[in-house]
Amino acid sequence: MEVKWGPVLLLLLLVEVAGAAGGYVRPLPRKALSFPSSLKPSSHPQQVHISLAGDKHIRVTWVTNDNSPSIVEYGTSPSKYIYSSSGESTSYRYLLYSSGKIHHAVIGPLDYDTAYFYRCGGEGPEFHLKTPPSKFPITFSVAGDLGQTGWTRSTLGHIDQCTYDIHLLPGDLSYADYVQRRWDTFGELVEPLASTRPWMVTQGNHEKEGLLLFEDSFKSYNSRWKMPYQESGSKSNLYYSFEAAGAHVIMLGSYTDYDENSDQYAWLQIDLSKVDRERTPWLIVLFHAPWYNSNKAHQGECDDMKAAMEPLLFAAGVDVVFAGHVHAYERSERVYNGDSDPCGAIHITIGDGGNREGLAREYFKPQPKWSIFREASFGHGEFTIINSTHSFWSWHRNDDDEPVMSDSVWITSLFSSGCLKKRPHLLRNHTARST
Repeated sequence: MEVKWGPVLLLLLLVEVAGAAGGYVRPLPRKALSFPSSLKPSSHPQQVHISLAGDKHIRVTWVTNDNSPSIVEYGTSPSKYIYSSSGESTSYRYLLYSSGKIHHAVIGPLDYDTAYFYRCGGEGPEFHLKTPPSKFPITFSVAGDLGQTGWTRSTLGHIDQCTYDIHLLPGDLSYADYVQRRWDTFGELVEPLASTRPWMVTQGNHEKEGLLLFEDSFKSYNSRWKMPYQESGSKSNLYYSFEAAGAHVIMLGSYTDYDENSDQYAWLQIDLSKVDRERTPWLIVLFHAPWYNSNKAHQGECDDMKAAMEPLLFAAGVDVVFAGHVHAYERSERVYNGDSDPCGAIHITIGDGGNREGLAREYFKPQPKWSIFREASFGHGEFTIINSTHSFWSWHRNDDDEPVMSDSVWITSLFSSGCLKKRPHLLRNHTARST
């Protein structure tokens, strides 16, 4: 029997190349999830999630299909609700779609690092949550561009396995893309996690959903995912800040005005000027579209925002910036104005939560000097701030159905590095030039 060596040699060559590249073969894409129609009673709380709402307070959000009261009963023991708080409700129409009743109720004051049990609307199942600690250490889970696919479910499962206090999501939540029922199914999908730990989110391009002359942008997002913008002095749900333990976290909007004459820019200046690095030595920023990106996807889309706001963030001494949008992972070294800078921020792109559009696999070569690690795989990150001087970042690739730590780094805060000694002067200069 004659052996045809051509195909065999080609196969061996491909195996050898794959081995030389590191031996990792990415799993195949997974389909969008399907959700059966809910058979729950109309008064049954659905899509329950929580978010921080100022010091020692948490906002509970849920949806019902009737006019149930916007009340949350809660306590520190199962089924023993010694406190209650009333809130508000809203609803919206989007073309032919009508949302359920969306309830928001703020509970507190709550003790730090404490488990609470709660019930929404006076009936239905009991939920539980844990409040963040008042001091270090504190752990944030991070994943953007989630969507609703099999890989999304895998990512959420991996996040559920880690011990964390707050989840950070830098935009692109449901990938509803005008199909409003997908907002409902996304709420159902994340409820097991989002009802137990605060989810702090900002908007991405898939949250816009504006239709000229018909529908305003961000109608669905703003109705369903209310963040503490009023508590942080912002005029818009699209940008805000919060504090947890010794971290000041700023959530910015890539898809609302950000130039030096914008409300967002003015708010950012004020917010940064109030940061006390003795009390919150770590300064973290999130937005959707990355400023430092060596992937071929979405190149240059946020250059204008970077030009306007990066000097402000540099002057304030931001430690780490998280972004999404690019469906891959990348970590930079400390960088500013396009070059490595020991007093700049570390930029991490983590738009790899599992979205249906797939991975962005093509990178520019050679790899820029500021780019330390990059890989087109789905996954999530864990950011643990140990104390005022050190934190540990790790990125966990979705390897089939097991989380594999594929990148990690110890980070020294700018607060402890000496970089901030001249920063108050820089920040005052930027504030003076724009007023």
